[in-house]
Amino acid sequence: MKASERNGYRKSLLEEKERLGAALEYLHAENPGAEEDQELELSSLEAHLAEAGSVTLDREMDYSLEEVVQERLGAIAQALERIEQGSFGLCASCGAQIYSERLAAVPWTRLCIDCKRLEERG
Repeated sequence: MKASERNGYRKSLLEEKERLGAALEYLHAENPGAEEDQELELSSLEAHLAEAGSVTLDREMDYSLEEVVQERLGAIAQALERIEQGSFGLCASCGAQIYSERLAAVPWTRLCIDCKRLEERG
């Protein structure tokens, strides 16, 4: 892989890392913590059951989103490390070159499309 290509992927990864970091900050600002939510629920005896369920659903969705963002940030960090080590663009399973179209779509990927399909099949 050419240095200019690696630099392009590095730039894409850093931009995605920044975007996800901002999204994570937003999630934390909107959902400061379960303890506060529980205090709110307990102190509001007048709350309807449906409202409490809605708050719980929103909180669970936020937690799920946060988990996905954290996983993606980890994958991006690993991809940036592979760029530094010189193994970026090589499948971690079979060692084959990952197609540039796949890297353009998912630059944090560590598997070629064939190995990814095998992984998903279990």
